[in-house]
Amino acid sequence: MPDILATSYAPKSLNDLETLLKNDIKVKVAVDGVLRGKYMSKEKFLSAASSDGFGFCSVIFGWDIHDAVYSRELLISNRANGYRDILAVIDLSTYRRLPWENNVPFFLVSFLDPDTKEPICVCPRGTLKGVTDRAAEYGWTCYAGVEYEYFNFKETPQTVADKRFHNLEPLTSGMHGYSLLRPQLNNEYFNDLFDVSAVFEVPIEGHHTETGPGVFETALAYTSAQRMADNALLFKFLAKSMGMKHGVIPSFMAKPWGNLPGCSGHVHVSLRNSSGANIFAIAKEEVEAGGRKGAANEDTKYVSQEAEWFLAGVLEGLPDIMPMLVPTVNGYKRLVGGEAFWAPNAVTYGYDSRAASIRIISPPSVSPSATRFEVRVPGADMNPYFALSAIIALGMRGIQRKVELTGPPVSQLSPEDKKSGKVKMLPTSLESATQRMMAPGSIAREEDVFGSDFVEHYGGTREHEVKLWNEAVTNWEVERYLELV
Repeated sequence: MPDILATSYAPKSLNDLETLLKNDIKVKVAVDGVLRGKYMSKEKFLSAASSDGFGFCSVIFGWDIHDAVYSRELLISNRANGYRDILAVIDLSTYRRLPWENNVPFFLVSFLDPDTKEPICVCPRGTLKGVTDRAAEYGWTCYAGVEYEYFNFKETPQTVADKRFHNLEPLTSGMHGYSLLRPQLNNEYFNDLFDVSAVFEVPIEGHHTETGPGVFETALAYTSAQRMADNALLFKFLAKSMGMKHGVIPSFMAKPWGNLPGCSGHVHVSLRNSSGANIFAIAKEEVEAGGRKGAANEDTKYVSQEAEWFLAGVLEGLPDIMPMLVPTVNGYKRLVGGEAFWAPNAVTYGYDSRAASIRIISPPSVSPSATRFEVRVPGADMNPYFALSAIIALGMRGIQRKVELTGPPVSQLSPEDKKSGKVKMLPTSLESATQRMMAPGSIAREEDVFGSDFVEHYGGTREHEVKLWNEAVTNWEVERYLELV
């Protein structure tokens, strides 16, 4: 099988690397999450590539997206350890060149503890690798796809700052999903997103306008979970870079407008065995016979027993890992009352249902080899490494423990469903979601999911976000209370 992790021209040895870089004087490296990085001289880079890595300030695990130190001291980076260096290890398989930066070489890195040389527990790339490595012990390879919806604004970083982020101008007006006309208004930008992605080895399957002023949707080509997370992160970087070129700001914020649909980050997942066969699929003969005997219900008769256990595992743990799928205060605005916008806010599943939290995609709507689950809870603001890690870890737990699927499929919630407790609702705020994830009995704390070290650190970062929100005074509050209370 081809190397599904590596780009097509990734070096296979240090000699290959030196040959690839023979005409370069510098290299760009980047760390995941909110993409950060720096230029390195070629000499420094080659030295790091041939050794254990290079020192990188651990403060990237100690501050938020606006470079503010977290409200309380966390595990990896803190005053007590002096925000010491950690080891950044270059992943040669991620080699690309940046077409919009004079084709400078570009690599992603992962992080190790400088003392133990073990992966840092909250390194996003390392976290996902740990999960996919556990799947590999069973002979399985994790596959995934990501679809992003995102608003685009006819603005620049300077204009939005000058406007104090108010009255921003959308790229186009009106609601025009799947429009053939609206992309003509910004043709170069719209096509650059697709074309430059291909050159950058972030292949796209579909690219179109979505409902909402200036909204695009881009579906990234299905591949291995690790490569998919890299591609999802790098697509955001590319989109923002292309936006700067064309005077556009693409926003992956989950809910920029209160009265319009939000921006999803739907995740598709499946598992394949060593021969490349999809273990979620059932045999052609079973499909022709009307589905698998012994399935929990009609909705799961076209998926395998392993797939049903995987689904049950994700559903069981979903409320406990919500901050991994919806990491921002704003993201929950997309889910609250989101049924009208196909934004699920309950523990639900359904066959080919876009109203459920987990959509089962299987025959007869697709061929057996394309059988998969679409997790529709995440917004475009997700960290793809953490979202994929959570989904796959829960699904693997479901298979290992043979978790039974309980409850019927529910595609559309009724008021009675919510009142009766027949359907479990998901947390409605980052605060409640974080509290649940950090609770002593949380599934997230189990060692075969994330473990307590991860939960304490990541949960602490989310507590910080909640604290900043609770301290903020919003325009809504001023307009509502200033005069009349």
